[in-house]
Amino acid sequence: MREAGILLHISSLPGSFGCGDLGSESHRFIDQLQKSGQSYWQILPINPLDGQKGYSPYSPLSAFAGNYLFISQELLIEAGYLDQLSKPQKTQHEDRCDFCLAEKQKSDIVYRAYHLFLCEGTEKKRQRFAKFCSEQAYWLEDWGLFLALYRHHKKPWYEWEPTLRDRDAEALNKARDHFQEEIDQEYFTQFLFHEQWAQLREYCATHGVKLLGDIPIYIGYNSADVWANPSYFKLTPSKHMAQIAGVPPDYFNDQGQLWNMPVYHWKTLADQHYSWWIQRLRKNLDCFDLVRLDHFRGFSAYWEVKGGSANAINGRWVKGPGTRFFDVVHKHFPEMPFIAEDLGDIDQPVYDLRDRYMLPGMRVLQFAFEGDAAKSEFIPHNYVTNAIVYTGTHDNNTLQGWFSRELSKWGRHNLRMMLGRRITRFNVNRLLIREAYQSVARIAIVPMQDILKLGDRHRMNIPSTEEGNWSWRMQPGAFTPKKQKMLLGLARLFNRLPQEAKKPTPKEPNEELSTPEASQQAPL
Repeated sequence: MREAGILLHISSLPGSFGCGDLGSESHRFIDQLQKSGQSYWQILPINPLDGQKGYSPYSPLSAFAGNYLFISQELLIEAGYLDQLSKPQKTQHEDRCDFCLAEKQKSDIVYRAYHLFLCEGTEKKRQRFAKFCSEQAYWLEDWGLFLALYRHHKKPWYEWEPTLRDRDAEALNKARDHFQEEIDQEYFTQFLFHEQWAQLREYCATHGVKLLGDIPIYIGYNSADVWANPSYFKLTPSKHMAQIAGVPPDYFNDQGQLWNMPVYHWKTLADQHYSWWIQRLRKNLDCFDLVRLDHFRGFSAYWEVKGGSANAINGRWVKGPGTRFFDVVHKHFPEMPFIAEDLGDIDQPVYDLRDRYMLPGMRVLQFAFEGDAAKSEFIPHNYVTNAIVYTGTHDNNTLQGWFSRELSKWGRHNLRMMLGRRITRFNVNRLLIREAYQSVARIAIVPMQDILKLGDRHRMNIPSTEEGNWSWRMQPGAFTPKKQKMLLGLARLFNRLPQEAKKPTPKEPNEELSTPEASQQAPL
């Protein structure tokens, strides 16, 4: 089954608050996906963000909690959780997220909703809340206490007093008693996120759109999960990182990447039958139809660097859990609804692990044209069907930025030879999106910035940098009917329409795609 989708994080949706959320703009985008013949909406991780880590979704405060910045005020009003009269001041539409402002806005909104719930909540809502707290207790209780303590101390858990840092039972009980109101409010916040996410999933399902999520392989050092489960990570007795996760020198950085996150103690996890990981995967599959396993090669072998190192150059490869882990995963999830992010420094054992479980890998067109392009695994004539093709990922430049600033003279030659025509910044997006759609890869995903033909100022992330990332936002009305019609035409022409949308060819052909010549000149 051939399908297509768009990569756009929720924070990047337009709107009047500090960042995008689960309200009307997300529903409007689903409508647009349906009109564009798209089957997938790909989203970055949706866990709580840490301002100390530049609000990166790949260094979350929890592997299980939802990001409260995505809670929609308008949906709270519609559901009766918020009084119409208590609306806070909105901001102007901007093309960058203001996460600090969003934190203040959403904190105020959730605070009002919680206290209105305490005073006027219906019995039905109270029952739903109680059920949520009971079902999610396995992660919610640690998360609520962690967040209350983090906000109180205003510093990471490994700098707290030793009794709390090391989770002394008496100290934890005293803390729970002291911070019970804050903890209960956080439980309610997660309940609101859960209800609104369920609404989003239902709206997607009724419009033939599937959600494609993303699980970072590692979790932030300053997270509820590392604090609550220190034995699952390589830490010293004083809870410092003994070994740090990262990657060796690569395409993005000749110093390698030092991620400042602890690596797993896989033997301890294996002794627990990988229960923490199974719970994490199940939680994500409750939210998504298909999930990308970030940094898949780390399950085969991972790069670890001694704690305190200045860069990742002098790390070493360590054997990962491999088939022992994935055999357990397969037992719990026989359909294996996962994508292997098989990018970077990849060796044959990584491919063997991916193929053993028939997981689709990733093909990124921006990586196809340097060096010996003819043999590149990223060039379309070498694709297999069990793959996901991207024009670029959240870590890549936009196509415009890549073509203008990163593609070498040799790369441009290879690109021109493959496409058989002169390539300019005016046609590169259209031609490469078309190339992705007509490839044999089962799913074609295009970042919204490439659909909109935006330059490098609009890229989502520059790896190995901590400032100015993750904040790009789409402007209202940017995804025009004309662009939707173009994607629909490509999806129809290259047999990527959702199954229920596939109909006999209409009598009147799409004027933009009626001939090869017309399809080459129709602008995005």
